[in-house]
Amino acid sequence: MERLFEIIHEDAELLVINKPAGLVCHPTKGDVYSSLISRLRLHLGEAVSPQMINRLDRETSGVMLIAKQDGAARELRRFWETRNVQKEYWGIVHGHVRVDQGLIDKPLGRDENSGVAIKDCVRPDGAPSQTEFRVQRRFRHREDAFTLLRVTPRTGRKHQIRIHLAHIGHPIVGDKLYSGDENLYLDFAMGRQTEEQRQRLILPNQALHARAVRLIWRDRDWTYQAGAEEWFLEFAGDIRGR
Repeated sequence: MERLFEIIHEDAELLVINKPAGLVCHPTKGDVYSSLISRLRLHLGEAVSPQMINRLDRETSGVMLIAKQDGAARELRRFWETRNVQKEYWGIVHGHVRVDQGLIDKPLGRDENSGVAIKDCVRPDGAPSQTEFRVQRRFRHREDAFTLLRVTPRTGRKHQIRIHLAHIGHPIVGDKLYSGDENLYLDFAMGRQTEEQRQRLILPNQALHARAVRLIWRDRDWTYQAGAEEWFLEFAGDIRGR
């Protein structure tokens, strides 16, 4: 039997998991393992209606909170709506980021010049968006330069981290949509990805991992952490102790 997901925490009201990279949140086909929601139903049974508190892109791995009860779902969603949650990501980007830390403060909105409906971009009339980053490690892989970043989004816009890092010239490794060539995304989505495109992307999934979520809920400080997958760790080097 295929493993459904790694469980970080579980009690009567809440399930916290480490979502695998490459897994969509909602069904796109009939396979019961093909989406997170179908795997949640397998794990929780028919008596529970799982409610995802936060969502991650298909190719992003990491911490996700799932409420088992309506009351817990309402309480936890308010934290995300009021931004009373601290989120931390690991990201591997192209190039050596020169500054050790920084804040990207650029508004985001629909990319009207793109043929991809879900694509956003930096635009002056967009929604306020801020992303902090700190360099964890600069390294080389097959002579090419890369940087491992610890990223803390201050806001929660769609694709925010990916767009902001690409905007400063350091796109996420493996990002099919924001690396400068939309055909990488379109051909992948249409099932016609070539070997040359796979080599350009370097990694099978975008190198973005939701490492931790912290919040104060019911007068208690909760911190949930998830380790990155082996392909991420192998590429970035041994970062388990960071």
